[in-house]
Amino acid sequence: MKPAADQIVDEFFPALERELTTAAACRLTGRSRATHYRRLNPPTPRERAPRPAPASALTPAERAEILAVLNRPDYVDLPPAQVWARELDEGRYWCSERTMYRILAAAGQSGERRRQATHPAKTVPQLVATAPCQVLTWDISKLRGPDKGEWYHLYVIIDIYSRYICGFTVERAESADRAEELIRETIERNGIVPETVHADRGTSMTSKKVSQLLLDLGVTRSHSRPKVSNDNPFSEANFKTIKYCGEYPDSFNSLAHARDWCEGFISYYNHEHRHSGIGLHTPASVHFGTAELVREQRAVTLAEAYARHPERFTRRPVPPAIPGQVWINEPKPETEPARQSS
Repeated sequence: MKPAADQIVDEFFPALERELTTAAACRLTGRSRATHYRRLNPPTPRERAPRPAPASALTPAERAEILAVLNRPDYVDLPPAQVWARELDEGRYWCSERTMYRILAAAGQSGERRRQATHPAKTVPQLVATAPCQVLTWDISKLRGPDKGEWYHLYVIIDIYSRYICGFTVERAESADRAEELIRETIERNGIVPETVHADRGTSMTSKKVSQLLLDLGVTRSHSRPKVSNDNPFSEANFKTIKYCGEYPDSFNSLAHARDWCEGFISYYNHEHRHSGIGLHTPASVHFGTAELVREQRAVTLAEAYARHPERFTRRPVPPAIPGQVWINEPKPETEPARQSS
């Protein structure tokens, strides 16, 4: 299809040619005279004779035989270079290495010929908590140390229903032993064994130490899918809250400094921070069962404010509700909600 500019020139060229000479019309439109005359008398298309096969070409039977050699059970996982060399060592020459690649390409086998590792799809963790101490989630995040390349490791265990940080520690390195100790201490301090403990697939999370502890306690283990951070949203959101805090330092001077700062922030987070995901209550209030009383007091205050100035409200105000259920990957409506996922 011709460009729009060429179509316009073709429409007006005859009129210009009648008023001017052909040469002048070509100069005015920017078209060469050779192009103009070629379009008036286009050459007759000629069919090209088929290219003769070179004398060195392999016959179809030979190509099929070479393809069969390449697909032999002992060669099917090897690249053509390996096959070519091994056949040559056996005193057999079929064709060049490059020709082997051409034969594979013509047969649609130019991709990876070796066996590829396949892994079954990981189960999507689907967890629900309707009260505190049912589902705990934990993760580890790095804190910048005083020198380049020096990092401290912050372990945090969160109750997904109340958002209460049940346990934490800051260590110089990530350790399965320390993770196991922290989980054990947290469960003993709370006095309630959770139904499920969720984590991602880090080395500490999947370690034998942690797995054996949860197995001994009768706690269901749950893990995120590989490279899916949304499977552990509560831990990820908590680390963002910590690191986006206005008082969060660019780096910590020492391990003691990191521990002191984290202890102060987590105390504030648990007992003072009003969390938007739990009706703007503190995590400690929801975790220890005082949130409903606080909500009733808020309702009284709002009712008094409404009675004094009803014109200032479009409707009767009510305090934010506390969610009855908290999910990690809410199941679809047709599936049965489950509290546990292994």
